[in-house]
Amino acid sequence: MILTRRISWKVVAALGLRTGMVAGPWAVLVFSLYAYAGLWFLRVPFLPIATVGTAVAFYVGFKNNAAYERFWEGRKIWGGIVNASRTWATAVVSYIDVGDASDDARATRRELVYRHLAWINALRLQLRKTSRFHDKPARSTKRRLERHAEHMRNDWNAELSPFLSAEELTATSTVANAATHLLAHQGTRIAGLVKAQRLDLFHQIAMMETVTELYALQGQAERIKHTPFPRQYAEFSRVFTKLFGLLVPFGLLDVFADHVDASLTTLQTLTPVIPMLLSSWLITWVFTTMEGVGDASEDPFERSMNDVPMNALCRTIEIDLRQLLGETDVPPRETAIDDILY
Repeated sequence: MILTRRISWKVVAALGLRTGMVAGPWAVLVFSLYAYAGLWFLRVPFLPIATVGTAVAFYVGFKNNAAYERFWEGRKIWGGIVNASRTWATAVVSYIDVGDASDDARATRRELVYRHLAWINALRLQLRKTSRFHDKPARSTKRRLERHAEHMRNDWNAELSPFLSAEELTATSTVANAATHLLAHQGTRIAGLVKAQRLDLFHQIAMMETVTELYALQGQAERIKHTPFPRQYAEFSRVFTKLFGLLVPFGLLDVFADHVDASLTTLQTLTPVIPMLLSSWLITWVFTTMEGVGDASEDPFERSMNDVPMNALCRTIEIDLRQLLGETDVPPRETAIDDILY
């Protein structure tokens, strides 16, 4: 997630340059065919193309709204996980052998809290297990992922081993859905405490309600992860934007036609192509950027610059819960790298 108020000018310039490398030569080609090859039919009234641009703008706006809703829902889910995690730790500290300061009570509390920390990290890793950014990432994205590799924290054993015993880590690693397995183990452990008369039935019900809430939040996150943004919206938005970009120079011929015709009889033949090229580049860049904003927001659990900062949220939960246990040797909060928080 980008933390700065303003996006770096380098990112803006890179996007503009990428668009200009396509839109600029295309505008020059259309101008040359009209001015020098005598293809007068290429001159199209600008009004119909402007109408197409208006329709594309509405369509792209709809896509962007829907894509943002997916991101915001993902962030609300993890906000719910943060709150439910604090509730869980408070219940563990309050209910497990109240008034008993024995080593066994402390170990039980630590086990339940640490297993929860394993759950949030397992869920994070599962949500990032497959990524469209690792299939065919853009060169800039690939360089960023390589440059920030140490901040990704994607090693399964390294992330879960501090919170689970070796036996439980091995058992968890062999199941298809480790997060579900860990929550089920929490429920089994609570039932065992009730049977051992270390937890009463009322408190068991309250704690299981939290487990149920965690299951619901996990399911909501998995729904977003495994349900891609409807491709008819995403793909046609891209197609319409590219089509409009191709049409723009033809409409600009109509705008600059008088200047083009006049320049053919003078030595200033190239004069009209400069404003036409800049206009074509600017219009195409605006629409391409609008389309790209929605594309970058539709999958909130990947590794892009705009995604939900699950690493930072998991670290925040870990700090809070370990301090609720009375621990003081806690890790530092996640910090942004190149103004990006993962």
